Formats: sequence, C-alpha cells, structure tokens
Amino acid sequence: MTYKDMQDTLMKELRLYHYPVAVKFFYDKEEMKISYDNAPEIHTPLKSMTFCQWEIAARMSGQIVYAGVDNLGCGNAKYAFGWKGLDEGEIKGHAKYVQDLDQAERFVKTKHQLNEGLLGIAVAPLGLIDGLYEPDVVHFYCDNMQAYHLAVDYMAATDTHPLRPNITMNSSACGGCVYTFEEQEFNMLPACSGSYNAGKTERGEINVMIPGTKFEATYSRLMDRINKASSSITRSGDGFPGADICKNCPLIIFKKN
Repeated sequence: MTYKDMQDTLMKELRLYHYPVAVKFFYDKEEMKISYDNAPEIHTPLKSMTFCQWEIAARMSGQIVYAGVDNLGCGNAKYAFGWKGLDEGEIKGHAKYVQDLDQAERFVKTKHQLNEGLLGIAVAPLGLIDGLYEPDVVHFYCDNMQAYHLAVDYMAATDTHPLRPNITMNSSACGGCVYTFEEQEFNMLPACSGSYNAGKTERGEINVMIPGTKFEATYSRLMDRINKASSSITRSGDGFPGADICKNCPLIIFKKN
C-alpha cells in the first residue's frame, strides 16, 4: 500500500475537501538532500510567511513545499520549531489572549518545542511523498464528523481511550504538529486566531494531527471497517458521511422504483 493509495482512499471515503498534509522535520542534512533531489517538483515560499500558509500549497494546490527558517515569518512557529527562544516579543505577542504578561509567559513556556538543530521542513500532499520521506505528522484539515471518524479509528487502532488533545494559544497548525511529533499522540484542535485568517480556515475546518508512526495503523482500521460494512460510523452501510438525517428516523426513507 502506497501513500498515494492511502490518499486516494481517504479522499474518497472521508469525502475530504483538502489533501492530507504529510509534514517532515529534517534534522539530517543528507536525508534532506536526498529527499529534495528526488522530489518531482518543489515549491519554496517567495516571501516569508506562516507555516499554516506553507500548508495551503500542499493541501489546496497539491504542491510539495520545502522551506526553512528564512522562509518563515511567524514568531509563534519559529518558537514551536526551536528556531527562536523565549523573548519579550513572544510574550507580548500573547498579551491580548491573557490576563497579564506573567500569565502570557507561563502559557508560552508550556508549549511544546522541537529540539534545536532543525534544518528544514517539508509539507506535501500525502499522495506525493512515496520515495521522498516518511511523514513525521499527517495533518488533516477537515470538518467535525470527518475528524470524529479519524479520532475513532485512531483510538481503536492504537488502543487509546480517551484522547486528550493539546490546544494552545495562537499556534494551532505549528504547535499542534509539534505536540503530535514530540508526544507521538493524536491531536485535534480548532484553528487559532492566526491560522483562521492566514491559514485560510474560514470554512471552520478542524485540525487533526496523527503521528506518522501510527498513521498506517489508523488507516488499516479504516480499511477493516470498509471491508466489513462501510467507512461511515454514523450510518453503517452508507458511504461517508452517509445520509445526514436523524438516526433511525422512520419518515426519511427512500425506495427504488
């Protein structure tokens, strides 16, 4: 089973609007060079922008993006990726969310950070990474019920219950991926104030992050359900998301003529 096959199934069975984004954090220069050289076509941000804007190219346009600290214009993401330490600007950047600057500092300090030494990051549609790299995180932008199906399959596949997502201020896409990579745990969280506009999530998309090491098991659980009945949990036998009606309603029934 290739990542291309997995993406095709996910797009069809979960009715995804966006491509799943395969995120890779490169710490090894040779690994990054091999991946870069083998990519069929590479895009790099023309100007510095946010991490969630890098992902726009992957999930909406189907493009492979390789970028580094010089391409990143977001202090929150730089902090999350270990490309900057805690400074006065980062604390003040959270002032509007909190009661005072002391609370801002404490909150920022509780965010997950990558280890120092990160060389670069790749974000690409899941279906284009075969032969390039193994994903550290698979990031979905999806709706409520799609997120629920992914969460349920992850719980069953990894024998994890309940899930405890990690929501932080002003760092949903970047901080959410870092949490999933560092803790090797599922994450599900709303858009932050930055990614809502900058990351183009005005449709109300929910972030779902699955560790790359546990993604295949989650996908296999989905396939098991498809083989037994269908991808839909809400209405077994229907294609996802199934008929969006009241469960077992005796009035909304259709028959073949």
